[in-house]
Amino acid sequence: MNQRFDLGGVIVATTLAFTPDESAPAGLAVDYEKFAAHCDFLIENGCRGVGPNGSLGEYSSLTDDERRKVIQTAVKAVDGRGLVVAGVHGVGSHQAKHWAELAAEDGADGVLLLPPTIYRANRAEVIAHYAAVNEVGLPIMIYNNPIDTKVDLTPSILAELAQLENVVAVKEFSGDVRRVLEIKELAPDLDVIAGADDLLFESLVAGAVGWFAGYPNAFPREAVEIYTLVTEGKIDEARELYRHLVPVFRWDSRTEFVQAIKYSIDLAGQSYGGPTRPPRGPLSAEHEAQVRKATEAALTHIASRTPRTPR
Repeated sequence: MNQRFDLGGVIVATTLAFTPDESAPAGLAVDYEKFAAHCDFLIENGCRGVGPNGSLGEYSSLTDDERRKVIQTAVKAVDGRGLVVAGVHGVGSHQAKHWAELAAEDGADGVLLLPPTIYRANRAEVIAHYAAVNEVGLPIMIYNNPIDTKVDLTPSILAELAQLENVVAVKEFSGDVRRVLEIKELAPDLDVIAGADDLLFESLVAGAVGWFAGYPNAFPREAVEIYTLVTEGKIDEARELYRHLVPVFRWDSRTEFVQAIKYSIDLAGQSYGGPTRPPRGPLSAEHEAQVRKATEAALTHIASRTPRTPR
């Protein structure tokens, strides 16, 4: 078990900026300049790192060239000031290992890895998938998202995966906060990372040591503050801030989470969210109104605490 590398703290699953371009897939080209600026914004506001090419980064809608350049752009933008944890998800281990090898070559500090996507793998296939990527040598954060993958990486499976040398953490997105302590019991060397924004407070109090997060794209400073308050034992203060942000955080667990978080970024006005590529379409008018209401309520509370300094 590799205990030397810590993937804790607030690492942001970064959104990806697109710009209209008729020659690009779906008429939207990756805006690497805006993406680099967004990575810089997150690091400058106290986040420990960025996590490009996750589902929030729309990796499955990217070409191979785009997907690699996103990692290269993030590494250059962060410039050693924080971690770059690259999403290397793939249908099979040959694909995931390929992306992990490129991530290592391009300077990523670690990888985030789902079980095989699309195919509902069994236990032996899941173990083989992670074992193959383990060979690359980068620290691995397992990603348990049974909602999307239909594969639940139970604490028992995680305990087995934790025996792999480079598996150091798990992003837990099952929605069951009881998992935090059970994982720590069965795999004590495996860092548990909160994966659902609307279970952040509960997960941290139960013993999660990090947050691989969506909504800090829009509220990085306040996200880091919640995390820091809990780790310093200031539970009441953390809960009070979290209470005002969790209504908008709940969109992180909705089907339209990418569109919602990008819209919230634009409403917050400190970075760029923009459109999504298909299959994700725009928010419905009803959802847009709901996201706006929750985002504006969060911004109003934040403004009542301390003036927001434009970056």
